[in-house]
Amino acid sequence: MEKNELVIAPSILSLDYGHVDEQLKALMDSKAKWLHFDVMDGHFVPNLTFGPDILRGFKKAAPLFMDVHLMVDDPAFFAPIFIQNGADLITFHTEALNNDPSRIKALLQKIHELGAQAGISVKPKTNIEQFASLLNDLDLVLVMSVEPGFGGQSFMEDQLDKVRWLYDARKAQDLGYRIEIDGGINASTYKKALLAGCDTLVAGSYVFKNDIIKSIEGLLE
Repeated sequence: MEKNELVIAPSILSLDYGHVDEQLKALMDSKAKWLHFDVMDGHFVPNLTFGPDILRGFKKAAPLFMDVHLMVDDPAFFAPIFIQNGADLITFHTEALNNDPSRIKALLQKIHELGAQAGISVKPKTNIEQFASLLNDLDLVLVMSVEPGFGGQSFMEDQLDKVRWLYDARKAQDLGYRIEIDGGINASTYKKALLAGCDTLVAGSYVFKNDIIKSIEGLLE
């Protein structure tokens, strides 16, 4: 994949599980190259979603790049399990490690040693600038533009300030991490995200509640 190539990562959190075969076929026929897989443990966020067996099944049914977003209390425990079951990239929340740069760096290194790409994510109230020393260790930074836990929320435009800071820092230091945004991405908000500096868009409800192929194409225009 070329550096900064725009990537759409449909989130299966919003997939219609009454029409899985049909929607996965449309996904495979679309221009999506990634699949965003939200893991929630019911503690870090007030929702419970998918385990490693589900990831392995999706990897078999839709062999795309698996972008696994851990919203769990213990990402160091879960990261190896999901890598073993098909995760290509593991993103975990800094807040789960008390925003401690040394603990975060150690987990990034562990993920890389296991053969996967590694990224961090921050909740809307978490300051991104405190992780400046870690940018060289990252393959991706995920900015949450909603409160993590549930799909279908409205886009928080003030989170684009984090995207702009990440974009400027990447350019200034000639780094290669991707800038991903998740939450409320649709036909209007995606343009704001791209202008701010995002190159990876997570889209759930907008993709799976509309024509999947056309929705993804629209986000790539």
